[in-house]
Amino acid sequence: MFNTDTLRETPLTVNAENRKRLIDKGAGRLLERAANARSLKAADISERLAATLQKYLLKDDPGASESSINELLDAVRADDLCLIIACERGDDRAWSDLVEGYGATVRSAARAASSNEDAAEDVAQSIWAELHGLKQRADGRAAGKLAYYSGVGSLGGWLRAVVGQLAIDQHRKQARLVQTEAEPEMDRLSRDSEQSAEMFVTDRNPEEAFAGKIAGAEVESALGRAIAELDPEDRLLVKLYYFDGLRLREAGAVLGVHEATASRRLTRVHSDLRQRVAGILMTEQGWTKNETDQSLAEVTSRPEVDLEPLVSAPAMDAN
Repeated sequence: MFNTDTLRETPLTVNAENRKRLIDKGAGRLLERAANARSLKAADISERLAATLQKYLLKDDPGASESSINELLDAVRADDLCLIIACERGDDRAWSDLVEGYGATVRSAARAASSNEDAAEDVAQSIWAELHGLKQRADGRAAGKLAYYSGVGSLGGWLRAVVGQLAIDQHRKQARLVQTEAEPEMDRLSRDSEQSAEMFVTDRNPEEAFAGKIAGAEVESALGRAIAELDPEDRLLVKLYYFDGLRLREAGAVLGVHEATASRRLTRVHSDLRQRVAGILMTEQGWTKNETDQSLAEVTSRPEVDLEPLVSAPAMDAN
């Protein structure tokens, strides 16, 4: 006899037809949650979502469930993806918004990834042509790097990765033409990039990997300056708690204050540091406020970056 319990426990297979239906509906939801859909239609988004789904989910899990598919589709950054697709389609307003909104990001990343100001300016000027593309695809659209933005990960982070890779490519071209004294920083960036070969076609969020190294270095530099500018006693508290590993009670004893006083002071110092780091990134590195807030969160979420206690949530001593 047919066992209905077995039927209920067997997950439904998402075939090609159902998958297309999920993608089309996901495209519709994406346009609905976008603050500026750029006059795009679901059909304009579906192809990119299908590629994103294949790259980040179906390649490793061909039998992914409907809920997994929807979860990924709904995690795509709606406004960022709409902006990029509109640029691909030749929307002049979208291009202006991209340049205006992320010009500072590009210049900042170019300075971080280049060996000197001239090289940084060259990279910053070249990136827009790289994004748009000088060649055409079979459908007549420009074959630029915009086609590689998946919507998984921030647009600012992805642009930093593209700029960093372009800086390395230009450095290598120049090195083949002119043999010069080694440039340690650029060589280090080049070696780091090899660990994520095929920057724009790898499986695991390549737009975050390279960008994280550059953004992390800028945050760390700004944090170092901010700490150096603290009052001596506040700076000592930071050293004792974050770098020497003392508990608040022990750090307070060194400073001659009660644990509660040390806790309140550390909370204030934390707030001051975050504001100072953000100020340096925005006024000197050209980061926007949104990019600064987002990048601080993204950089400190990476296990290899040990800045979380100082620029993320206020530290609390549980003991």
